[in-house]
Amino acid sequence: MSSFDDAFDALIGNEGGYSNNPKDPGGETMWGVTARVARAEGYTGPMKDLPRDTAKAIAKKLYWNPLKLDQFDPRVAFQIFDANYNGGHPIIWMQGASGAKVDGLLGPATIAAVAATDPLKFMMRWNSLRLRYFTSLKTWPTFGKGWANRIADNLKLGAI
Repeated sequence: MSSFDDAFDALIGNEGGYSNNPKDPGGETMWGVTARVARAEGYTGPMKDLPRDTAKAIAKKLYWNPLKLDQFDPRVAFQIFDANYNGGHPIIWMQGASGAKVDGLLGPATIAAVAATDPLKFMMRWNSLRLRYFTSLKTWPTFGKGWANRIADNLKLGAI
């Protein structure tokens, strides 16, 4: 994995296509983009018809660029991107996985700490934090198996 394009392709392998699970707090989604986000970004059509390229543009603008992911090892960038897209606390986890001060603010110290951390150690710490978060959610009984499989797939991808 070497770029946003590769990361997006891997992300879509986790997200899949259209979903409208009544137990999912995100509601109706296509390519992992919720209807709320799609509408806020100007998409007005049926969610089932959301073009993949539109989802990709949204992903780059809202979930990749704000966290400065081009500055990191691609394996690390993907882990952060996947979690930012899927939900959670990516800045706090970036800080926790890199040993930076945990303050929830993305600044030069956090970016430098993430960039300086061995990618494999970062990914192990990152996914530990992410898994603990998932198990704390009330939706864990419904979605936990899928989330655990997502983390397993992401770890495998990071080891390539």
